[in-house]
Amino acid sequence: MEDTEDFVGQGPHPVDDDVFKEPMKKRRRSDRDQRFRAFPSAEQSALKEYEKLESRTRRVLSNTYQKLIQSVFLDDSIPNGVKYLINRLLALIEKPSLDPIYIGLFGSTGAGKSSLINAIIQQAMFLPVSGESICTSCIVQVSSGCCEQYEAKIHLLSDQEWKEELKNLTKLLHRTEEPDREEADVWDRDDAVEEAIWKLQMFYGNGAERKSYEELLRARPKGKIPTSRIITLKAEEAGELSVKLDPYIWTQRRDLDGESAETQIWPLIKHVEVTLPKSELIPEGVVLVDIPGTGDFNSKRDEMWKKTIDKCSVIWVISDIERVSGGRAHEDLLNESIKACQRGFCRDVALVVTKTDKLHLPEYLRERKARNRKLPGDSKVLEASDLVYTVSAQEYWQQALLTEEETEIPRLRGYIRKSLLDKKRRMVTKYVTEAFGLLLLTDSFNCTKNPPNEYLHMSGLRRFVEEKIQLLQKAIDQCFAHIEQPLQEGVRNARTSYRRILGACLVRSRGNQGFHQTLKAVCLKNGVYASRTLARIDLNEAITQPIYDQIDPVFGGIFRAGMPTGSTLLPHIEAFKHSLQEKMMEIGVRNGWKYDSYKKSFLIQEISAILGGLEDYILRKKRRIYESLTTSVQNDLKPCYEEAAQITGKKACERMKDVLRRGVERQVAEGMFERAQERMRHQFQLLKNGITEKVKGSIATMLTLASSQGDGLYKELADVKSEYKEMEKLHRSLKEVAENAVLRKGMQDFLLRMSPSKAVPPKAI
Repeated sequence: MEDTEDFVGQGPHPVDDDVFKEPMKKRRRSDRDQRFRAFPSAEQSALKEYEKLESRTRRVLSNTYQKLIQSVFLDDSIPNGVKYLINRLLALIEKPSLDPIYIGLFGSTGAGKSSLINAIIQQAMFLPVSGESICTSCIVQVSSGCCEQYEAKIHLLSDQEWKEELKNLTKLLHRTEEPDREEADVWDRDDAVEEAIWKLQMFYGNGAERKSYEELLRARPKGKIPTSRIITLKAEEAGELSVKLDPYIWTQRRDLDGESAETQIWPLIKHVEVTLPKSELIPEGVVLVDIPGTGDFNSKRDEMWKKTIDKCSVIWVISDIERVSGGRAHEDLLNESIKACQRGFCRDVALVVTKTDKLHLPEYLRERKARNRKLPGDSKVLEASDLVYTVSAQEYWQQALLTEEETEIPRLRGYIRKSLLDKKRRMVTKYVTEAFGLLLLTDSFNCTKNPPNEYLHMSGLRRFVEEKIQLLQKAIDQCFAHIEQPLQEGVRNARTSYRRILGACLVRSRGNQGFHQTLKAVCLKNGVYASRTLARIDLNEAITQPIYDQIDPVFGGIFRAGMPTGSTLLPHIEAFKHSLQEKMMEIGVRNGWKYDSYKKSFLIQEISAILGGLEDYILRKKRRIYESLTTSVQNDLKPCYEEAAQITGKKACERMKDVLRRGVERQVAEGMFERAQERMRHQFQLLKNGITEKVKGSIATMLTLASSQGDGLYKELADVKSEYKEMEKLHRSLKEVAENAVLRKGMQDFLLRMSPSKAVPPKAI
């Protein structure tokens, strides 16, 4: 029930006893206007109208809230109906204007992610770039704000997080027995060991790699660590901040002495947030995230790596043209991005091919025209029209062979603007509509009386709701049933292929050379190892991949938006919502709600608010469902990993492999894959329980509060007629704002088509 419990309290209308809370302050007009600098004039006008609608709506809600608070301030007890209204009003007042849109630039080292961000924000060398080596060493978030200066915040590992990594690093380097000559050579060439030595030397100084964990705990770091674990940098100019920031995010070379204060704490850096002042190219509310392609050895950094990918609503897989033409790295990254769509919030994936200036121009232009690229075809995400962007940051600056438009940098900026504008339009429309429903009910309390047969009407509606909930439960069961056959087939495939997969993971082309301590690192991290230079290793994911190969197409279909089908969940919830709203309309027409049209409208609007919150809940929970297979396998194999990690001395690599093989064999024989299957089923059941509990509880509360005023739930409230009338005007103006936006966009497109130079639309003054 833990999954259900952590959701029920997240509904839009919890009855909170702390009803006298002060709403947060409004944002200043001058600050709000700065958010639109990145948009052409037509889009600026639309955004300003939506912003004005939102601002006026918040003002109406705040006035209503204050009146209700004053009317009950001296009461010994506040009726539940009034609590409901007050808490709903406060929740809407404090609702964030717009959650950020995270656009993840996901790619291998050296693919050109930083160069692309620099071109998009019009700052050539803002993030470190180099044609010869890896540059960005951690997750870097770039956004714009209403600040006056350029600002960066470097977030460091906490003391406990560093101790955890330190313990793993020293375990990786610890040898209780003298290795033979062959393994001594392997030690020197092992990437995991080199990186561990490098981190310890940089943080504690030369010789740190020979000290124990306890000795290093007592040792004094070379650099000064702020108690807040955050380093803040500010500068008036972009170049100035770039110089200050470089030592923190530039991948440090191992042949440097590491004496600067910045490089000495480099191993502690978790991630970096950069804020640009009032950008005319990147609108506030959009966050560009430079994501390394492999994750990190540190558990917290690796967890952040995964969560960052999953919270991105858009992922651009970055790969340079030479790797796309001759390698598989871009396909692996694209597949990882598609997994993010399966388990996270991502709705859009595109392949951004960088460094196209390396191609011969006629070949490049011909390929752009043909759009002939080989990409995985097992996801609906890949049906998007703008799947591939071919860009050149270098040509964007030089324009020796390509125009600015042909570099496709402006096209990416246009995509960013459109994403934010669409999200703002949807958010304001929903916000104003929801606010109007609350004002309808609030005003109705003081101006209407329920007809004598109200209880009969509400009783009939409750029976209808109960019947529809039962049908919704059956529809959910039908959706989830579609995963059953692929899940069973995947388990059978996993049982027949796990030896081959595990063998491939444990074999290297050069034998054990360069793999001894890397395998130990894999075991120390429960089957997962990520470094800046090697491809990510995840034994748990590899072993369960045959199951994912079977379920992925169906799993994606269950959580995809679209027309109702047997396997698609969200449209069934949408159909459930419409059936309730239609029933309320029918009851209202036939049975006397003509005396209380406010209540009918409120119920219809509140149904939308209640069920609208389900989508976010489902998206949050689907990650737990999707990862339940690998999590289950990892938990079952944990004793095996721990045993292998303790092995040292002669032939340690082969002995570790033997422990892993025997451990996997034993767990498979005891039903490891079947347990993973049951745990995924259990997670699906928890999601179903969460959905139905939310629907039952929230709608039951709403119907109770909307029923008779004579049951003690309500009292006479302050007069809010003026607020209701203003809210009614705002609600009517939604359609007008949308029509104006379409008209302006059409005029802008016409002027662009008629312009010989195809110039970028002018900015509004």
